[in-house]
This record gives sequence, C-alpha cells and structure tokens, in this order.
Amino acid sequence: MDKTLDEVGLDDLIAFLASAPTPFHAVRAIADRLDGAGYLALDEGAPFALEAGGRYYTIRNGGSVIAFRLPEDATRTGLRMVGAHTDSPCLRLKPTPVLQARGLTRLGVEVYGGALLNPWFDRDLSLAGRVHFEAADGTIGKALVDFRRPIAVVPSLAIHLDREANASRSVNAQKDIPPLIAAPGLEGETFDVAALLLDRLHEEHPEVRAARILDHELCFYDTQAPSRVGARGEFLASARLDNLLSCWCGLQALLESDESVGALLVCNDHEEVGSASSSGAAGPFLRSVLERIAGGLANSGGAADAFAQLVARSMLISADNAHAVHPNFPDRHDDNHGPSLGGGPVIKVNANQRYASNSATQALFRQLCDRAGIPVQTFVTRTDMACGSTIGPITASEIGVRTLDVGVPQLAMHSIRELCHAEDPQRMAQVLAAFQSLAELPPLD
Repeated sequence: MDKTLDEVGLDDLIAFLASAPTPFHAVRAIADRLDGAGYLALDEGAPFALEAGGRYYTIRNGGSVIAFRLPEDATRTGLRMVGAHTDSPCLRLKPTPVLQARGLTRLGVEVYGGALLNPWFDRDLSLAGRVHFEAADGTIGKALVDFRRPIAVVPSLAIHLDREANASRSVNAQKDIPPLIAAPGLEGETFDVAALLLDRLHEEHPEVRAARILDHELCFYDTQAPSRVGARGEFLASARLDNLLSCWCGLQALLESDESVGALLVCNDHEEVGSASSSGAAGPFLRSVLERIAGGLANSGGAADAFAQLVARSMLISADNAHAVHPNFPDRHDDNHGPSLGGGPVIKVNANQRYASNSATQALFRQLCDRAGIPVQTFVTRTDMACGSTIGPITASEIGVRTLDVGVPQLAMHSIRELCHAEDPQRMAQVLAAFQSLAELPPLD
C-alpha cells in the first residue's frame, strides 16, 4: 500500500532523528538537506555577498545553524523567522574520563542540561560527537564520530541490595551514572580512550591520517531507534524529540513554503544549559546575521536604520515542545490549559515572560491554524509551579523581534526516550510553512 503524505513525512522525521545523536550531527543533517535544496553555504569569516532571491546558510561552532532566503526587499517586508534548538539533555564524556574499580572500566560523565537520570540505567548506550586531532603533518583537524553500536551501559543496583529502591532511590550524578565500558583485558593493559577514538576516527573517515586525538566533545546516547508505538502506531517514541522535532518542523517549513517570501530558520545549540554562548540564543549569532542581511540592503538611512526596519517588520516563532497532560498525573496541569497528545500545536503563554507570546502573535497563529484546518491548544503552567523557558524570550530581548512560543505536545520531556503523537509534527510543519508563506504581516502592535 502506498504511504500517505503524512506517513512519508513521519518516516523522514524518524530518519532525521536517527541521524542526529548530537547537535553537531543535527547541524550536518540540516546542512545536507539545505545543500540539496540549493542553499549556498556562507563562511562567517568572509564577506556575505547576498542577493534578493538568494538562499543561504551559515554554521557556527558546529552545533548552530542559520538558514535564510531573501525577498526582493527584506527591509520592507521583513523575515518570517522560526527558531529551535539542536541540543538535548544527555551524559557528556569528561576530558579525562577513565575510572577503574574492581577491575572494571567506567567513563566519567557530566550531566548536560536538566536530564531525567533514572531512565539512563540499563540502556544500550553508544557514543558520538566531534573530535579534534593532530594530523601527521602537524595541522589540527576535526571530524564527527559516531560508534553507532552499543559500547556502554549504566547497570542498576539490584533490588536485593537496596530494598527501598522502588520507594526512595535517588541518583548521585557523580558516582551512580558513569557508564561501564570494559572488563579486564590482557594482564597489565589499561583502557585508552584516545586510542578508542582514534580507531573509530579512522574507521569512519578512512581518508583522515590522524596522528593523535587532541580533544573531544562527546555524548552518550541510547541506541534504540525511533519508532512508532501504540495499538495503531499512533505515537512516535524517540530520544531527543525535545527539540530535534522542532528543528525538523522548521526545516520542512522553510523548504516547503513560498520561495518568494523572506524566511529564516535558526537552530541554536546550548538552550538546555541557558543559551549563554557564542552560538546560543543569548549570544550574537542571529543578530550578526541579521545585521549583515540589513547591511547588504541598506537604504539612505544606513545599516542601523535598515536593521531596525528589518526587525520591526519581522516576526519569530520559537518552536520548542510543550508538556502534554500525563494521564497518570493530570493534577500537574492547570485544568483549563492541559494540552493533549494529538491535539495539535500548542501556544505557550506565561505572564512573567518565560514565554514570549503575546495576544497579537497568538492571534496570528490561531488564524493560521484555523485557515489550515489544524487544531490549536494553549499551555499555561499551574500558578503554584515554576515555568520553564525557551529561546523565545531570549531572542526577543536580544533582537527586539516580535515573538511567539509554540510547541508540539509531548510526554517524558528530558527523558532518554520521549513520546509525541505521530500526527502532530506534520501539523506543526504545515502551520509554520503557512507562516513563512505570508508576504505581509498584519499589524501586530
């Protein structure tokens, strides 16, 4: 039986999730798709030679990417921008990680972001990220690596040795979660992480002639592939749905929307740890690109005036997954604002600006959903609970652009394996494409 368009889209999302165990791999996957769509890669260290109607992208620090297409007059029409983030909570390998105990080898890790730690136990873990190496001629090179097979595990302590485990076990991030990677080898042999990485580098990149590994940024990840689950396959289960799902939705929207309309996709790294980096949303990456776009289109008022016009006539939709009501814990939501799986995109609202939505940007999104026949939901956290945040308010305060926070509803956020409804990603991509096809924005002030 031929697959429906939604099923083809879901298969593509699953392939994207599987190809992106780290932010570096996610950006490479995005860049590959942009290359295939005719987007031109720009070097931040070189002049931007931009033309109306052109399609471009640029990468910073390997884990953040901005892609955009230019209309005939960006300062008059502005850009329809979508923002997401490439990083997810995980276990990051420490620089000197080898730990020996009772003849077994474990690797020390840092917890990256607000990870749920208990689900990391007893999973088949692999390792991926980027390495920098010294080549035979003394030059420094870099490459992505991915072991793509289980190489480590964090074993649970048996219940016989902790009878209260189901009632009160907590996790000590320093001593309880270093993954087990090796048993004793030959007499006197010690485990060498650098040698392991060098072997993998040569296996994955046979053209590389590396003499030694200089440094690395690597994360453990669950090797279980993304899959459809449920009696009718109605759910999607995967690692890193938060927030690679939104990166995929934003990329689909950019590639499927009206090419004559100015549009931009920004996928930042480091959101899960506060966004304060050169490539994070609190850094200068997006502002720098927008200033260069405006500078290339400067009118008689100069570059500063062109930038102000560009921002004033633009809008950003920050797409980051939303908390669906958990059927076992419905009391964790406000009774009137509990999004459901399969209920469509969620507008995220917070009076204290943890989300950047306002009534004007919300109204536009509701209208877009209504015109597309897509249901829309609203999330407001319980008044007696703390509210998370996104790149939305950070970008709004850094750039000054009108912003809306939305997301696909999901369960098990920040777990090693998360869950959403299989229909919701395509709905989000569809409404984001409608947004990026708007030649003119309505008055939003």
